[in-house]
Order: sequence, then structure tokens, then C-alpha cells
Amino acid sequence: MRIFHFVNREYGLQDLQLRRLKIATINDLNDPFELLGPATTDCDIRRAFEALKNQMANRFGILCFSRHWKNPVQWSHYADRHRGLCLGFEMPDDQLAIVTYSAKRPEPHHALLTRGHPNAHVEMLKLLSTKYSHWRYEREVRSFTTLDDADPKTNFYFMPFSENLVLKEVIVGYCSTVTRRELSNVLGDLTSKVATYKARLAFRSFTVVRQRNDSLWQ
Repeated sequence: MRIFHFVNREYGLQDLQLRRLKIATINDLNDPFELLGPATTDCDIRRAFEALKNQMANRFGILCFSRHWKNPVQWSHYADRHRGLCLGFEMPDDQLAIVTYSAKRPEPHHALLTRGHPNAHVEMLKLLSTKYSHWRYEREVRSFTTLDDADPKTNFYFMPFSENLVLKEVIVGYCSTVTRRELSNVLGDLTSKVATYKARLAFRSFTVVRQRNDSLWQ
């Protein structure tokens, strides 16, 4: 599946140069309902899910992508107001979970709170892949991974580019000052294998499209 990751200029160029992508930790995700989605007024169940979230946050991280790159809201929120980059990757479908969106919070499944329950994995994946309907514009897909060794310089976690995370294209935001030469320098030997182009605002719709006039990107 072709998937897209929005990032600001600084971190985007670093990711390309170092051939890696930052793993999001559960407690740092921008949706406060992550893993706290089940609807319940039972304080014991709420505490149990909070404990589960903290336990999961210490062990697992998430790579967050979108199925499309043309939404101007995503560029504004995640690519520094169109001044950043959007990185297009190919990943195997079986390593990705498509996020579903709901106006209602799901009912709690006790399988998640029962050690060794045979349905725990299925229910956990469902919970980690369900978000409030107002996030629908993101058209998000996720890949879950374990948190191993943090980078000693940044204390962040990263996933290296690989045969299961193949960089295919780099889209430069329409307000970005990233030049062709700058992008080529960080891509190095990937330059000939990766499509690179500048974005622009569409003339007749609220969308972002490819800039076809190459002379407008130096």
C-alpha cells in the first residue's frame, strides 16, 4: 500500500538523510482518547484501561500515515503549514491497520483486561485503530511496533527504512523553501529511485496537487 507521512522541514530532511522514521509513542499522540476510548461510567474499568494504556505505552509505538497527501488541513497541521514535506512509502498491507472512525465510544471489552484471553489481541487492535469521527479527514493507517532502544542523542525511537518501509516519493510543501539540490543532497544514492516534486494549491478546488511547472521549483 502507498502511504504518506507528513513532517516539518527540519525533521523531514533528517529522516531522509538518516534513512529513518520517528515512531510515535502512545502517550504523545495528539488524540487524548487513544486507548481510553471505551464508554463506561464504572471507575474501576476506567482505571483498568488507564493502567493498560500506560503498560502499552512502555512497550509499543506507532508509525502514523495517511492514505492520501492532498488534504490541505493535513499539510497545515502536520507539515508546518505547508512549509514541510510529505514522504510517500510502500509498506505491505498486512503490516498496516486502517483506522476506523466512530461518533460513539465503543463498549469496553473485558478480554483486554483478562490476562491470556484468546481475543485480547483482536480487541486491542480494534481499540488502537478506532478514533473519533472528527479525525476522519486524516484517512489514517497505522503500523504498530515494539519500542526497543531509544536513540541516545534524541531519546526518541526510530524505524529504519527497509524492504518493508520503502521510500518512493517526497513531496515538498508549496510554501517550503527546500530546494532540489538540498533534497538531492540528503537523498544521496536514493535520488534516482525516489520521485520528488513540489506541491501547489489547486486552482478550482480545496486541495493540494502536484506542481507541473518545474521551473517554479529551483
